[in-house]
Amino acid sequence: MSVKELELLAEKDRKRLVEVVYAAKAGHIGGDLSCLNVMTALYFHVMKNLNPAEPKAAERDRFVLSKGHCVEALYVTLEAKGFLKPEVLDTLGKFGSILSGHPTIEVSGIEVNSGALGHGLSIGVGMAIAAKMDQKQWKTYVLMGDGEQGEGSIYEAAMAGNKYQLDNLVAIIDRNHLQISGDTEDVMPIDCIKERWGAFGWDVIEMNGDSMEDIVKTFDAIDYENKKPHLLISNTTKGKGVSFMEGIAKWHHGVLNEEQCKAAVAEISERIEKLSLNSNL
Repeated sequence: MSVKELELLAEKDRKRLVEVVYAAKAGHIGGDLSCLNVMTALYFHVMKNLNPAEPKAAERDRFVLSKGHCVEALYVTLEAKGFLKPEVLDTLGKFGSILSGHPTIEVSGIEVNSGALGHGLSIGVGMAIAAKMDQKQWKTYVLMGDGEQGEGSIYEAAMAGNKYQLDNLVAIIDRNHLQISGDTEDVMPIDCIKERWGAFGWDVIEMNGDSMEDIVKTFDAIDYENKKPHLLISNTTKGKGVSFMEGIAKWHHGVLNEEQCKAAVAEISERIEKLSLNSNL
């Protein structure tokens, strides 16, 4: 997909996300929106051998959503990729649904149960080691939150990633600066994040996670043979794409009322129309 096609798809998924969270009356919509661009790029540009008809294909790239509370963004992405049927996604928040508020392996396309923060990178390290041991070419991608960086287990995994020279592992931090209890720098400062991960021996790259063009350029430039694990600091905006949510901590978890849902959908729909006209898609 071209950058313009990815931008259009991300906006369509953003609209679907708002509608799904509104219908479910629950969801971590702020973080969903901030990481949706990266997730779209991963599933439609970066990761290889993803086949809904064969979700456990041996040579597929693996994705771990460590910030599992943002599962709604993953659900709409899996729906767009063909892993999840619309009628199943519409059951989110309803009794008896296979979809919960965190990823579970009952859902096709999801690799691991996640949501207890700090665990995802350790799982990703294990996956990357397995690929190295089996001399396989598939890659592992782990998406973490910036508030999650207060978990000590992340740094044990970071040391292991360096020790085993896991250049087939890419970790991404959704750096939107807001967590459930406020600004990350007030809760547990991590502004030294680039220097910190560099000291752990990782290949650290910053990117604009609000820009699809920069996301694609950054992923395309990764050197998967440099014997270093990779960390992408994805600088994003909490609530990206819905103006009244952007940069507002209370939307870490928020339920839209009918008026807010209509306003958000109208705002996103306008961008979809402009992108469709400008790109002839």
